[in-house]
Amino acid sequence: MRVDLFDFDLPETSIALRPVNPRDSARMLVVDPQAPELLTDHGVLDLPSFLRPGDALVFNDTKVIPAQLEGIRRRGEEITTPVSLTLHMRVAPDRWKAFARPARRLKVGDRIAFGHGGNSCMLGTLDATVEEKGDAGEVTLRFDLAGPLLDEAIMAVGHIPLPPYIASKRAEDAQDRVDYQTVYAREEGAVAAPTAGLHFTERLFSKLNELGIERHFVTLHVGAGTFLPVKADDTDDHVMHLEIGQVDAATAERLNAVKARGGRMVCVGTTSLRLIESAADEHGIIHPWSGPTGIFITPGYRFRAVDMLMTNFHLPKSTLFMLVSAFCGLETMRAAYTYAIESGYRFYSYGDSSLLFRKD
Repeated sequence: MRVDLFDFDLPETSIALRPVNPRDSARMLVVDPQAPELLTDHGVLDLPSFLRPGDALVFNDTKVIPAQLEGIRRRGEEITTPVSLTLHMRVAPDRWKAFARPARRLKVGDRIAFGHGGNSCMLGTLDATVEEKGDAGEVTLRFDLAGPLLDEAIMAVGHIPLPPYIASKRAEDAQDRVDYQTVYAREEGAVAAPTAGLHFTERLFSKLNELGIERHFVTLHVGAGTFLPVKADDTDDHVMHLEIGQVDAATAERLNAVKARGGRMVCVGTTSLRLIESAADEHGIIHPWSGPTGIFITPGYRFRAVDMLMTNFHLPKSTLFMLVSAFCGLETMRAAYTYAIESGYRFYSYGDSSLLFRKD
């Protein structure tokens, strides 16, 4: 499909730079292609009223790490050069793939020094070697530390990699380390938050428990590729970046039981949806899954397992707007986004929510 079909005009004023407080007070636009009234305005706390006992919510429990690193390139006796790197996928205990800016300044074999400010482990040092250089500014870094020691160093010297549409307007601060993390995050490794889950609180969980709604957790470590624009003119020419995920055997079994008894599977966020659809076979049976997925969902895709989707509002011409258009229909979502903009809904990671029913 032509990528420009997924374009729309978004005012700068629609972009949320901070979340609402409390988290669960965000607005929620309900989009149901089968309902007489296609679009209805609600709040996140109204979510339980759209669910019924036996339904199951699927959350992504990945935890955001401070994956934005500022470093100094060293090459022999040459003058040092500042570089910025965003880690996006771990490939070994001592290796990460990262996006570099400016990538043209880096060559294979270059040494990069991070955090030499005296406040990180190993007396403020974290060093890496550029091991590979790929396309679109991607490099593979081999760090001098590995495993837990490397994790501690990254926590000490790194910064939360706010999405570009927020970072271009303000600097990251200490509050973002709280705001840009779900309350149930536990598996470290994400570069970006599964933002639909940012709306959940213990108050909302209590309401869901009272109704008998199940909660299940899968893990997809969201990479920086989620922020990359689609530069191709046709969706067939776009290549998704891989992200590492896991659905364990016990969770797969429980989710299959939900479907078998007639319950609905409600994914909280496009990340959990992409992982569930990767793990499901053509009959909708979910199998244990561990490894990378590059699933790219566009209109025409036949959903195998997911019935409903809770998600924030996404970028024009993004792979995520393509996904929700596949879920509800392109014209439906274009109408929904036009309505959301006109009605003052807040967009992107810190913005409001939507609850989507799958189009038959």
